[in-house]
Amino acid sequence: MTDYKKNRILLVEDEESLAVGLEFNLVQEGYDITRANDGKTALEWFQKQVFDLMILDVMLPFYNGFELIQIIREKYPQIPVLMLTARTGIKDRIKGLELGADDYMTKPFHLEELLLRVRGMLKRKQWYQDLPDVPLRFRFGENEVDFETLNCIAGKQKFRLTPHEAMVLKYLVRHKGKIVSRDELLEKVWNVSPEVETRTVDIFIARLRKYFEHNPGKPVYFISIRGAGYRFMGG
Repeated sequence: MTDYKKNRILLVEDEESLAVGLEFNLVQEGYDITRANDGKTALEWFQKQVFDLMILDVMLPFYNGFELIQIIREKYPQIPVLMLTARTGIKDRIKGLELGADDYMTKPFHLEELLLRVRGMLKRKQWYQDLPDVPLRFRFGENEVDFETLNCIAGKQKFRLTPHEAMVLKYLVRHKGKIVSRDELLEKVWNVSPEVETRTVDIFIARLRKYFEHNPGKPVYFISIRGAGYRFMGG
């Protein structure tokens, strides 16, 4: 048993046999698990408790996973979200990431891999805090990011980054002016093998461009380097 007893996880899964198995194994790992079998119940739990992580299935009664993550992100932008999708649901995976999921796994999956992903998502807070040479408040152009609260100002707009968005941005800021490959971001930020679909990285870069670029189609801060990765040119 690990030392994660204080971490509260909301498991939103309507497939009973899978949900029961996941709950059992997550409890064995030391997590405090709350289970919901539909989107409505999940929202009710969010009104009652604070969670450290959410495991979210796409296909759910009442509110599906896509609808739920949009609602959750409006009210609770900082909670890490691991989305579960069907093996054939490539579009679902992309849509989930675009709407605000931090990571995804396709069904069927290996239990140990899911436990590793959960462990990694919960441990990244410390990695994020320990990343050196990045000021707590960072300005570039008309943008300002508070890496402690995750609050941002872009022109006249105010918003809050998700933890994973902030991790990607902080890593790029730490290496500003240098080319950072997709593989490097997957390994350092997601803690997963580079064999994982690199579209995940591209979607997060697109999210940052949408927030901070005047014209996301012609970025000046988050530059694509063909065949190599990305270079951050702010600050």
